[in-house]
Amino acid sequence: MADRSGVPRRKPVPPPQPLPEGWAADLTIAFRRKLSTKRMNELSRRPSSQRRSSSRLPADFFTDSRQPPPLPSRHGYDATPQQPQMPSRQAPAAPFSPPPPSPPPQQLPAALPSPPAYNSLKNLPTVPVPPTDTKSLRFRSMLMSLSNTPCKWENPGLLDEALGAIPLQRIYDMAQEESDLFTAEAASLGPNIKPAWGYQDCVVRALMKWFKREFFEWVNNPLCSTCRTRTLACGMAAPLPDEQARGANRVELYQCANQQCGSFERFPRYNDAFVLLQTRRGRCGEWANCFTMLCRAVGSRVRWVWNAEDHVWTEVYSVHRKRWVHVDCCEEQWDAPLLYTQGWGKKLSYCIAFSADGCCDVTRRYARNPAEHAAQRNRSSEGVLSHIVREITALRRRDMDKKEKFRLNADDMREDAELRKVIIEALAFNVSRILPGGDGGGGGGGASPPADPDAQKAAEGGRQSGAMEW
Repeated sequence: MADRSGVPRRKPVPPPQPLPEGWAADLTIAFRRKLSTKRMNELSRRPSSQRRSSSRLPADFFTDSRQPPPLPSRHGYDATPQQPQMPSRQAPAAPFSPPPPSPPPQQLPAALPSPPAYNSLKNLPTVPVPPTDTKSLRFRSMLMSLSNTPCKWENPGLLDEALGAIPLQRIYDMAQEESDLFTAEAASLGPNIKPAWGYQDCVVRALMKWFKREFFEWVNNPLCSTCRTRTLACGMAAPLPDEQARGANRVELYQCANQQCGSFERFPRYNDAFVLLQTRRGRCGEWANCFTMLCRAVGSRVRWVWNAEDHVWTEVYSVHRKRWVHVDCCEEQWDAPLLYTQGWGKKLSYCIAFSADGCCDVTRRYARNPAEHAAQRNRSSEGVLSHIVREITALRRRDMDKKEKFRLNADDMREDAELRKVIIEALAFNVSRILPGGDGGGGGGGASPPADPDAQKAAEGGRQSGAMEW
């Protein structure tokens, strides 16, 4: 259409229409989808030698633009959450030519096999889990109560009173003499040889000998206070107010074996270490309680180790060796962790060490062969036990200085590496017995493996007291 002058007139341009919201995102998604489909079709047409995967998947599997179904939640590799699909607001796109026809595809399996459950896998890292059931909560309550025992020894005034019961000059002289022997022995072996034990270790060793041989008395059945005759157990009795005020939670009742006497004897089981400085008698519980407090009084870092099989002992930190050392004052044994499994033939389930600085599960130090020396641990799961141990440790270190926390954390990491090394050495020793030439394998007649020094210590130190207790 033209005007009178013959110049064609333009058609009026319509006003621009507003684009819908999100059109750019929809266009980007459509472009990426088409580009991904094109690349996958190209990869499917390549020879098998050029593919990264050896599996032959049909070409039609990649031409489907639908999203794959979400993976089950139990897959370990399904870590990224599924994003919701955008609304189908497709922008105009260039026409897409289908790929050339391909040979008929092979039938894919209808469903992939489900992955194995986590409980079928072994040696997974233990994840701390808070206790929820009644049994685990009862176990947590018991460990929390036991963890308060070392905190009772941190009173400086009471520790000074405990030092008054120790012949310090005699203990120090014995320790100095033994330390000089270790130093001379190391000097005779070479210029750079370190002594076996330091002076502070020798102080604890001398204290252990004096404590067992002169200071404390082992009591199974107390003697009758009237005729000094053996007594027979009659059961338990309620503690008297005076006994309860001094920390006795239970009292054992005994009767004189002499029929003409027949008097009764009470044996309170005191839990206060400072009361035991006056009574100076008891069984393994009283022995470990009092001795560990005395080790703390002479300046050593100490642990009170509780065992589920009704025994307790002590661990002292050796600054010279930079590790915790097993000490059993009842047996006068120093650094003999295999005493209970190889010496006594006991099976251990839980060995928990408590100190004023925290808590640690040290069962691996004393039960090194799980197949022979470990008992069933059924009081809680390993994750719950790890949570309880960390909870007690965090409670004890809550108000500590940051530098002190770093130092204790470094000690914990060093001890954990030591305990892992102990288990690895035990496994290597068991494997060496299976190989030809080992004493447990089919080699027959081979040389026996070298003896474990800790096992020799345990074999040499048999139980000398408390036969009735065990």
